[in-house]
Amino acid sequence: MNPSTYLVTGGAGFIGSHLTDALLAQGHTVVVLDDLSTGSRSNLDAAWPNPRLRFIRGSVLDGRLVDELTGRCDRVVHLAAAVGVKLIVEQPLTSFRTNVRGTENVIEAAHRHGRPILLASTSEIYGKNSAGPLTETSDRILGATSVARWSYSTAKAVDEILAFAYHRELGLPTTVVRLFNTVGPRQSPAYGMVVPRLVRQAVAGAPLTVHGDGSQRRCFAHVADVVEALLGLLGLLGGAGAAGQVFNIGTAEETTIADLAARIVRRSGSPSPLELVPYAQAYPTGFEDMERRLPDTGRLRALIGWTPRRSLDDILDATIAEARCELEPALV
Repeated sequence: MNPSTYLVTGGAGFIGSHLTDALLAQGHTVVVLDDLSTGSRSNLDAAWPNPRLRFIRGSVLDGRLVDELTGRCDRVVHLAAAVGVKLIVEQPLTSFRTNVRGTENVIEAAHRHGRPILLASTSEIYGKNSAGPLTETSDRILGATSVARWSYSTAKAVDEILAFAYHRELGLPTTVVRLFNTVGPRQSPAYGMVVPRLVRQAVAGAPLTVHGDGSQRRCFAHVADVVEALLGLLGLLGGAGAAGQVFNIGTAEETTIADLAARIVRRSGSPSPLELVPYAQAYPTGFEDMERRLPDTGRLRALIGWTPRRSLDDILDATIAEARCELEPALV
């Protein structure tokens, strides 16, 4: 790719900061827009010295700011969103507004200035569909509208519908990615993310709290693999094969959450026991989960040849090392 200027919303977040690092390493200029509600300046520590980084603290809900920044950039990557099951369940109204109004602001600005856009969506789109592997055309199966989790799925579906409508009716070059469970360094345990939460419990010697009976099956992709997929799509952004399309990004390596917890205990050498916590105790009344979520990434592989290269053990070892570094100052 020739050097471009990218607007990365949510660029101080977990995935956004890793993508920002990668774009800077390729010689691009990156304008990060982040309100730091769930992101952190420290996530950009490696990027701060780079003169091609510009950081703006602000929200995608600020339409004027989004429009101004979009006009200064060549391409847009929209990652800003309310994320994490815990946050979404506890703050459903704020999450819905951020995910719908914010995305509408970004897409409108991209159209106004003629900028191609890559929009990050989520595997939550598929709702309770536990069949697998899930393709991009698999059915959505949702619960009642009163359940906060499905409001998040619905908000992200609205985002996708907007992106596809702008592409079909107004010609905006849009590409949508549905991110499955993505983990690795810089991911906070504060918003219900299971791997960093369990790892920090293990490193601290606390019980590993597994919600439900632990039989839920998930696939965890390393953030470095996910960023490689995003870079591959950005290389085609606006062109044939990517424009107007949606792509799953994830790994096919499955594990139950109970087995995940046991593996974390083994790899960390922790004495921590496993503790099963009923959903009714962990979340508000009416919380629903799905049995399995497995992606089919054949469409992405056919377009750019992408396959994940890092294993779950690679992910856990990196997360354990990070957690131990965080714990060391507290022990001094």
